[in-house]
Amino acid sequence: MLELPPLSLYIHIPWCVKKCPYCDFNSHEAQSDIPESDYVDILCQDFDRDYEHCNNRPLHSIFIGGGTPSLFSAKSFEKILSHIQAKASLSTECEITLEANPGTAEAEKFSGYFAAGINRLSIGIQSFDERQLKNLGRIHSPDESKRAIDFAKRAGFENFNLDLMHGLPGQDVSDALSDLQTAIDFEPLHISWYQLTIEPNTVFYVRPPTLPDEPILNSLEEAGLVLLENSGYQRYEVSAFSKEGCHSRHNLNYWEFGDYLGIGAGAHGKITLVQTNTIVRTQKHRQPNHYLSKSIQSDLKRTEIPLDERAIEFLLNALRSRHGFSESLFQSRTGLPFSAIGKKVEYLIAGGLLQRTDGRIAASDKGYRLLNNLLQEFL
Repeated sequence: MLELPPLSLYIHIPWCVKKCPYCDFNSHEAQSDIPESDYVDILCQDFDRDYEHCNNRPLHSIFIGGGTPSLFSAKSFEKILSHIQAKASLSTECEITLEANPGTAEAEKFSGYFAAGINRLSIGIQSFDERQLKNLGRIHSPDESKRAIDFAKRAGFENFNLDLMHGLPGQDVSDALSDLQTAIDFEPLHISWYQLTIEPNTVFYVRPPTLPDEPILNSLEEAGLVLLENSGYQRYEVSAFSKEGCHSRHNLNYWEFGDYLGIGAGAHGKITLVQTNTIVRTQKHRQPNHYLSKSIQSDLKRTEIPLDERAIEFLLNALRSRHGFSESLFQSRTGLPFSAIGKKVEYLIAGGLLQRTDGRIAASDKGYRLLNNLLQEFL
Protein backbone atom coordinates (compact mmCIF):
# COMPACT_ATOMS: atom_id res chain seq x y z
CA MET A 1 0.00 0.00 0.00
CA LEU A 2 1.40 3.39 -0.98
CA GLU A 3 2.17 5.78 1.87
CA LEU A 4 3.09 9.45 1.67
CA PRO A 5 6.88 9.85 1.93
CA PRO A 6 8.74 12.98 3.06
CA LEU A 7 8.47 15.93 0.67
CA SER A 8 11.40 18.01 -0.56
CA LEU A 9 11.65 20.96 -2.94
CA TYR A 10 14.15 21.54 -5.74
CA ILE A 11 14.48 25.06 -7.19
CA HIS A 12 16.37 25.43 -10.47
CA ILE A 13 18.26 28.59 -11.45
CA PRO A 14 19.26 27.95 -15.09
CA TRP A 15 21.81 30.70 -15.81
CA CYS A 16 25.58 30.66 -15.53
CA VAL A 17 28.39 32.98 -16.61
CA LYS A 18 30.04 30.30 -18.74
CA LYS A 19 28.95 26.78 -19.65
CA CYS A 20 31.56 24.26 -18.52
CA PRO A 21 32.66 21.78 -21.22
CA TYR A 22 31.74 18.74 -19.09
CA CYS A 23 28.31 20.02 -17.97
CA ASP A 24 25.14 18.31 -19.23
CA PHE A 25 22.80 20.03 -16.77
CA ASN A 26 20.10 22.41 -17.94
CA SER A 27 22.25 25.54 -17.75
CA HIS A 28 22.45 28.48 -20.12
CA GLU A 29 25.08 31.18 -20.49
CA ALA A 30 23.63 34.58 -19.61
CA GLN A 31 23.89 36.58 -22.84
CA SER A 32 22.46 39.74 -21.29
CA ASP A 33 20.93 40.87 -18.00
CA ILE A 34 19.23 37.98 -16.20
CA PRO A 35 15.48 38.61 -15.68
CA GLU A 36 15.93 37.82 -12.00
CA SER A 37 12.83 39.56 -10.63
CA ASP A 38 10.48 38.08 -13.26
CA TYR A 39 11.94 34.62 -12.73
CA VAL A 40 11.44 34.84 -8.97
CA ASP A 41 7.78 35.79 -9.51
CA ILE A 42 7.24 32.78 -11.79
CA LEU A 43 8.99 30.47 -9.32
CA CYS A 44 6.51 31.55 -6.64
CA GLN A 45 3.56 30.84 -8.95
CA ASP A 46 5.12 27.53 -9.93
CA PHE A 47 5.41 26.48 -6.29
CA ASP A 48 1.80 27.44 -5.53
CA ARG A 49 0.50 25.33 -8.41
CA ASP A 50 2.57 22.24 -7.54
CA TYR A 51 2.02 22.40 -3.79
CA GLU A 52 -1.75 22.13 -4.25
CA HIS A 53 -1.28 18.37 -4.81
CA CYS A 54 0.80 17.74 -1.70
CA ASN A 55 -1.75 17.39 1.12
CA ASN A 56 -0.18 20.29 3.05
CA ARG A 57 2.86 18.15 3.87
CA PRO A 58 5.78 19.98 5.50
CA LEU A 59 8.93 20.44 3.45
CA HIS A 60 11.73 18.14 4.57
CA SER A 61 14.48 19.96 2.62
CA ILE A 62 14.99 22.62 -0.05
CA PHE A 63 17.80 22.54 -2.60
CA ILE A 64 18.56 25.48 -4.90
CA GLY A 65 20.64 24.27 -7.84
CA GLY A 66 21.68 25.29 -11.31
CA GLY A 67 23.26 26.71 -13.36
CA THR A 68 24.78 29.11 -10.88
CA PRO A 69 22.22 30.07 -8.21
CA SER A 70 24.75 32.38 -6.55
CA LEU A 71 24.30 34.77 -9.48
CA PHE A 72 21.02 35.74 -7.79
CA SER A 73 20.88 38.19 -4.92
CA ALA A 74 20.15 37.32 -1.31
CA LYS A 75 17.02 39.49 -1.60
CA SER A 76 15.63 37.20 -4.32
CA PHE A 77 16.10 34.08 -2.21
CA GLU A 78 14.61 35.81 0.81
CA LYS A 79 11.51 36.55 -1.30
CA ILE A 80 11.25 32.97 -2.55
CA LEU A 81 11.72 31.42 0.89
CA SER A 82 9.29 33.84 2.53
CA HIS A 83 6.67 33.00 -0.09
CA ILE A 84 7.18 29.26 0.43
CA GLN A 85 6.90 29.55 4.21
CA ALA A 86 3.66 31.52 3.86
CA LYS A 87 2.16 28.56 1.98
CA ALA A 88 3.87 25.53 3.53
CA SER A 89 5.38 24.59 6.87
CA LEU A 90 9.00 23.51 7.11
CA SER A 91 10.09 20.52 9.17
CA THR A 92 11.92 21.44 12.38
CA GLU A 93 15.30 20.49 10.87
CA CYS A 94 14.62 21.61 7.30
CA GLU A 95 17.87 21.68 5.33
CA ILE A 96 18.02 24.59 2.87
CA THR A 97 20.99 24.25 0.49
CA LEU A 98 22.28 26.69 -2.11
CA GLU A 99 24.77 25.70 -4.80
CA ALA A 100 27.42 28.40 -5.08
CA ASN A 101 30.42 29.11 -7.27
CA PRO A 102 33.62 30.19 -5.53
CA GLY A 103 34.11 33.35 -7.61
CA THR A 104 34.70 36.44 -5.49
CA ALA A 105 31.52 38.21 -6.64
CA GLU A 106 29.36 35.28 -5.51
CA ALA A 107 31.25 34.60 -2.29
CA GLU A 108 30.71 38.16 -1.09
CA LYS A 109 26.96 37.40 -1.01
CA PHE A 110 27.26 34.51 1.47
CA SER A 111 26.36 36.56 4.56
CA GLY A 112 23.17 37.72 2.84
CA TYR A 113 22.25 34.15 1.90
CA PHE A 114 22.68 33.03 5.51
CA ALA A 115 20.50 35.90 6.72
CA ALA A 116 17.84 34.96 4.11
CA GLY A 117 17.42 31.53 5.74
CA ILE A 118 19.78 29.34 3.72
CA ASN A 119 21.58 27.06 6.20
CA ARG A 120 23.81 24.95 3.95
CA LEU A 121 26.11 25.76 1.01
CA SER A 122 27.40 23.43 -1.69
CA ILE A 123 30.49 25.09 -3.17
CA GLY A 124 31.57 23.98 -6.67
CA ILE A 125 35.34 23.77 -6.19
CA GLN A 126 36.00 20.86 -8.66
CA SER A 127 39.79 21.21 -8.19
CA PHE A 128 42.33 23.26 -6.28
CA ASP A 129 44.81 22.82 -9.15
CA GLU A 130 45.10 25.86 -11.46
CA ARG A 131 45.92 23.65 -14.46
CA GLN A 132 42.91 21.43 -13.90
CA LEU A 133 40.58 24.38 -13.45
CA LYS A 134 41.63 25.55 -16.90
CA ASN A 135 41.14 22.04 -18.30
CA LEU A 136 37.60 22.06 -16.87
CA GLY A 137 36.77 25.52 -18.21
CA ARG A 138 36.23 26.92 -14.72
CA ILE A 139 36.45 30.68 -14.28
CA HIS A 140 37.63 30.81 -10.67
CA SER A 141 41.13 30.36 -9.27
CA PRO A 142 42.39 28.12 -6.43
CA ASP A 143 42.84 31.21 -4.25
CA GLU A 144 39.23 32.26 -4.89
CA SER A 145 38.10 28.77 -3.83
CA LYS A 146 39.98 29.02 -0.57
CA ARG A 147 38.68 32.53 0.09
CA ALA A 148 35.11 31.41 -0.67
CA ILE A 149 35.35 28.69 1.98
CA ASP A 150 36.59 31.26 4.49
CA PHE A 151 33.74 33.59 3.47
CA ALA A 152 31.25 30.77 4.08
CA LYS A 153 32.60 30.06 7.55
CA ARG A 154 32.65 33.74 8.52
CA ALA A 155 29.08 34.14 7.22
CA GLY A 156 27.89 31.52 9.72
CA PHE A 157 27.74 28.37 7.58
CA GLU A 158 28.80 25.48 9.79
CA ASN A 159 27.24 23.04 7.33
CA PHE A 160 28.76 23.19 3.87
CA ASN A 161 29.67 20.75 1.11
CA LEU A 162 32.69 20.92 -1.18
CA ASP A 163 32.23 19.54 -4.70
CA LEU A 164 35.39 17.92 -6.03
CA MET A 165 36.17 15.91 -9.19
CA HIS A 166 38.77 13.23 -9.84
CA GLY A 167 39.96 11.36 -12.91
CA LEU A 168 40.82 14.68 -14.57
CA PRO A 169 42.98 15.08 -17.72
CA GLY A 170 46.55 14.02 -16.96
CA GLN A 171 45.78 13.56 -13.25
CA ASP A 172 47.74 10.94 -11.33
CA VAL A 173 47.08 9.47 -7.90
CA SER A 174 49.30 12.00 -6.12
CA ASP A 175 47.57 14.95 -7.80
CA ALA A 176 44.10 13.67 -6.92
CA LEU A 177 45.02 12.97 -3.28
CA SER A 178 46.55 16.44 -2.95
CA ASP A 179 43.26 17.96 -4.17
CA LEU A 180 41.26 15.82 -1.76
CA GLN A 181 43.54 16.56 1.19
CA THR A 182 43.21 20.30 0.55
CA ALA A 183 39.43 19.94 0.76
CA ILE A 184 39.64 17.84 3.93
CA ASP A 185 41.89 20.41 5.59
CA PHE A 186 39.03 22.94 5.45
CA GLU A 187 36.96 20.52 7.60
CA PRO A 188 33.68 20.58 5.66
CA LEU A 189 30.92 18.43 7.10
CA HIS A 190 30.28 16.97 3.64
CA ILE A 191 32.35 16.25 0.52
CA SER A 192 31.02 15.24 -2.90
CA TRP A 193 33.92 13.44 -4.64
CA TYR A 194 33.10 12.06 -8.04
CA GLN A 195 34.80 10.98 -11.24
CA LEU A 196 34.70 13.16 -14.35
CA THR A 197 32.61 11.37 -16.97
CA ILE A 198 32.06 12.38 -20.56
CA GLU A 199 28.35 12.96 -21.19
CA PRO A 200 26.48 13.44 -24.50
CA ASN A 201 25.53 17.00 -25.48
CA THR A 202 28.69 18.48 -23.96
CA VAL A 203 31.79 20.07 -25.47
CA PHE A 204 33.91 17.25 -24.01
CA TYR A 205 31.75 14.71 -25.86
CA VAL A 206 32.57 16.40 -29.19
CA ARG A 207 36.21 17.08 -28.31
CA PRO A 208 37.06 14.61 -25.53
CA PRO A 209 40.12 15.25 -23.37
CA THR A 210 42.63 12.50 -22.63
CA LEU A 211 41.64 11.02 -19.29
CA PRO A 212 43.65 8.68 -17.03
CA ASP A 213 43.47 5.01 -17.99
CA GLU A 214 41.50 2.50 -15.93
CA PRO A 215 44.35 1.20 -13.70
CA ILE A 216 45.13 4.77 -12.61
CA LEU A 217 41.45 5.53 -12.04
CA ASN A 218 41.06 2.41 -9.91
CA SER A 219 44.19 3.16 -7.86
CA LEU A 220 43.12 6.77 -7.46
CA GLU A 221 39.66 5.86 -6.20
CA GLU A 222 40.95 3.23 -3.77
CA ALA A 223 43.50 5.64 -2.29
CA GLY A 224 40.91 8.42 -2.06
CA LEU A 225 38.40 6.24 -0.28
CA VAL A 226 41.03 5.30 2.31
CA LEU A 227 41.99 8.95 2.82
CA LEU A 228 38.37 9.99 3.29
CA GLU A 229 37.63 7.17 5.73
CA ASN A 230 40.80 7.87 7.75
CA SER A 231 39.77 11.53 7.88
CA GLY A 232 36.39 10.71 9.43
CA TYR A 233 34.18 10.86 6.33
CA GLN A 234 31.61 8.10 5.90
CA ARG A 235 30.67 7.06 2.39
CA TYR A 236 26.88 6.94 2.40
CA GLU A 237 26.27 7.13 -1.37
CA VAL A 238 28.35 6.52 -4.51
CA SER A 239 29.99 9.96 -4.45
CA ALA A 240 28.80 11.44 -1.13
CA PHE A 241 30.89 11.48 2.05
CA SER A 242 30.07 13.12 5.36
CA LYS A 243 31.05 13.42 8.97
CA GLU A 244 28.91 11.25 11.25
CA GLY A 245 25.30 12.43 11.32
CA CYS A 246 25.86 15.06 8.61
CA HIS A 247 24.40 13.35 5.56
CA SER A 248 22.51 15.59 3.15
CA ARG A 249 18.83 15.26 4.04
CA HIS A 250 17.88 16.27 0.51
CA ASN A 251 20.09 13.63 -1.11
CA LEU A 252 18.84 10.92 1.23
CA ASN A 253 15.26 11.73 0.31
CA TYR A 254 16.15 11.04 -3.34
CA TRP A 255 17.86 7.73 -2.51
CA GLU A 256 14.90 6.61 -0.40
CA PHE A 257 12.43 7.35 -3.22
CA GLY A 258 10.86 10.25 -1.39
CA ASP A 259 8.74 12.92 -3.05
CA TYR A 260 10.02 16.24 -4.32
CA LEU A 261 8.61 19.22 -6.13
CA GLY A 262 10.71 20.64 -8.94
CA ILE A 263 10.20 24.29 -9.83
CA GLY A 264 12.10 26.38 -12.36
CA ALA A 265 13.16 25.89 -15.98
CA GLY A 266 13.67 22.19 -16.72
CA ALA A 267 13.07 21.11 -13.11
CA HIS A 268 11.87 17.55 -12.44
CA GLY A 269 9.62 16.37 -9.64
CA LYS A 270 8.10 13.17 -8.24
CA ILE A 271 4.80 13.09 -6.39
CA THR A 272 2.93 10.22 -4.72
CA LEU A 273 -0.87 10.37 -5.00
CA VAL A 274 -2.18 7.89 -2.44
CA GLN A 275 -5.84 8.46 -3.29
CA THR A 276 -5.36 7.20 -6.86
CA ASN A 277 -2.51 4.77 -6.08
CA THR A 278 -0.26 6.56 -8.58
CA ILE A 279 3.23 8.03 -8.65
CA VAL A 280 3.85 10.77 -11.19
CA ARG A 281 6.94 12.51 -12.49
CA THR A 282 6.76 16.14 -13.53
CA GLN A 283 8.93 18.28 -15.79
CA LYS A 284 8.96 21.98 -16.65
CA HIS A 285 10.01 23.72 -19.88
CA ARG A 286 13.81 23.57 -20.22
CA GLN A 287 14.43 26.87 -21.98
CA PRO A 288 14.32 29.85 -19.57
CA ASN A 289 12.55 32.11 -22.08
CA HIS A 290 9.86 29.45 -22.67
CA TYR A 291 9.45 28.93 -18.94
CA LEU A 292 9.03 32.67 -18.43
CA SER A 293 6.64 33.19 -21.34
CA LYS A 294 4.33 30.18 -21.05
CA SER A 295 1.25 30.16 -18.88
CA ILE A 296 2.21 28.56 -15.58
CA GLN A 297 -0.85 26.32 -15.90
CA SER A 298 0.35 24.83 -19.21
CA ASP A 299 4.00 24.48 -18.21
CA LEU A 300 3.74 21.06 -16.56
CA LYS A 301 4.42 17.70 -18.16
CA ARG A 302 3.09 14.80 -16.08
CA THR A 303 4.10 11.17 -16.60
CA GLU A 304 2.80 8.34 -14.46
CA ILE A 305 5.32 5.70 -13.41
CA PRO A 306 3.76 2.40 -14.58
CA LEU A 307 3.17 -0.19 -11.88
CA ASP A 308 5.63 -2.62 -13.47
CA GLU A 309 8.41 0.01 -13.44
CA ARG A 310 8.09 1.14 -9.83
CA ALA A 311 10.43 -1.55 -8.46
CA ILE A 312 13.37 -0.67 -10.70
CA GLU A 313 12.75 3.07 -10.22
CA PHE A 314 12.98 2.50 -6.46
CA LEU A 315 16.07 0.29 -6.71
CA LEU A 316 17.93 2.68 -9.03
CA ASN A 317 17.84 5.11 -6.12
CA ALA A 318 17.90 2.94 -3.01
CA LEU A 319 20.87 0.79 -3.99
CA ARG A 320 23.07 3.86 -4.48
CA SER A 321 22.87 4.31 -0.73
CA ARG A 322 25.27 2.28 1.40
CA HIS A 323 22.40 1.85 3.88
CA GLY A 324 20.12 0.24 1.28
CA PHE A 325 16.48 -0.25 2.19
CA SER A 326 14.09 -2.27 4.32
CA GLU A 327 11.24 -4.43 3.04
CA SER A 328 8.73 -2.05 4.62
CA LEU A 329 10.32 0.96 2.87
CA PHE A 330 10.10 -0.81 -0.50
CA GLN A 331 6.43 -1.60 0.08
CA SER A 332 5.38 1.84 1.34
CA ARG A 333 7.25 3.77 -1.37
CA THR A 334 6.24 1.59 -4.35
CA GLY A 335 2.86 0.17 -3.27
CA LEU A 336 4.15 -3.27 -4.29
CA PRO A 337 4.54 -6.40 -2.15
CA PHE A 338 8.15 -7.29 -1.37
CA SER A 339 7.53 -10.59 -3.17
CA ALA A 340 7.79 -8.60 -6.42
CA ILE A 341 11.58 -8.60 -5.97
CA GLY A 342 12.02 -11.13 -3.15
CA LYS A 343 13.30 -14.08 -5.19
CA LYS A 344 15.77 -11.93 -7.10
CA VAL A 345 17.02 -10.39 -3.85
CA GLU A 346 17.66 -13.82 -2.31
CA TYR A 347 19.45 -14.95 -5.50
CA LEU A 348 21.73 -11.88 -5.39
CA ILE A 349 22.40 -12.32 -1.67
CA ALA A 350 23.49 -15.91 -2.40
CA GLY A 351 25.70 -14.58 -5.20
CA GLY A 352 27.38 -12.07 -2.91
CA LEU A 353 26.13 -8.92 -4.66
CA LEU A 354 23.58 -8.01 -1.98
CA GLN A 355 23.65 -8.40 1.79
CA ARG A 356 21.01 -8.29 4.49
CA THR A 357 22.06 -6.61 7.74
CA ASP A 358 19.81 -5.58 10.64
CA GLY A 359 16.72 -5.88 8.45
CA ARG A 360 18.12 -3.75 5.60
CA ILE A 361 19.12 -4.90 2.13
CA ALA A 362 22.11 -3.18 0.55
CA ALA A 363 24.81 -3.78 -2.02
CA SER A 364 27.78 -5.71 -0.66
CA ASP A 365 31.26 -4.29 -1.19
CA LYS A 366 31.46 -6.40 -4.34
CA GLY A 367 27.98 -5.31 -5.44
CA TYR A 368 28.84 -1.65 -4.86
CA ARG A 369 31.89 -1.96 -7.10
CA LEU A 370 29.67 -3.57 -9.74
CA LEU A 371 26.60 -1.41 -9.10
CA ASN A 372 25.57 -1.05 -12.75
CA ASN A 373 25.75 -4.83 -13.21
CA LEU A 374 23.77 -5.31 -10.02
CA LEU A 375 20.99 -3.01 -11.16
CA GLN A 376 20.85 -4.76 -14.53
CA GLU A 377 19.79 -7.92 -12.68
CA PHE A 378 16.44 -6.26 -11.87
CA LEU A 379 15.65 -5.15 -15.43
